[in-house]
Amino acid sequence: MVCNRCTYVLEQELTALGFEVLDIKLGQAIIKDTTDFSQKLGVIKTMLKGIGLELMYNKNQKTINRIKELVEKGITLQLQSGKPTKFTTLISGKLHKNYDTLSALFSSAEGITLEKYIIHRKIEKVKELLADTEMSLTEIAHLLGYSSQAYLSNQLKKHTAVSYTHLTLPTKRIV
Repeated sequence: MVCNRCTYVLEQELTALGFEVLDIKLGQAIIKDTTDFSQKLGVIKTMLKGIGLELMYNKNQKTINRIKELVEKGITLQLQSGKPTKFTTLISGKLHKNYDTLSALFSSAEGITLEKYIIHRKIEKVKELLADTEMSLTEIAHLLGYSSQAYLSNQLKKHTAVSYTHLTLPTKRIV
């Protein structure tokens, strides 16, 4: 679970199964203790699979989910403070492990380097900000720690195959 839509869908699905959801965040759903849980475990696994998620018990997977959570936190911190986040320090500091070890674990499990994942998440945030706010690409570039608007524009094109201009064109609605 990385986005708000994922947590929303998961909460709706668990509630539909009769669970009281106390909290949901990346890689974790906390439900009120119930005797039904062990009986409904198969149903939960099926529901998760149906929405593209899975129940995880693997310690490495928990670490990977925590890394993803910290990437999201780092991006949010950058947006709130306007100061660049040093992801290597944030991730290794919070997980109390060597960054290179964590990066290798992430790459082997996810099939993408941690650095590319961070770039991907930042680009997704840029697209979201362009669609949902009146912020300029220059403002977004500054907030997310890019050296210039031109560099961010090139990153957008490289990772989405769509130019900044295309992303900012108003969409016409047919009524």
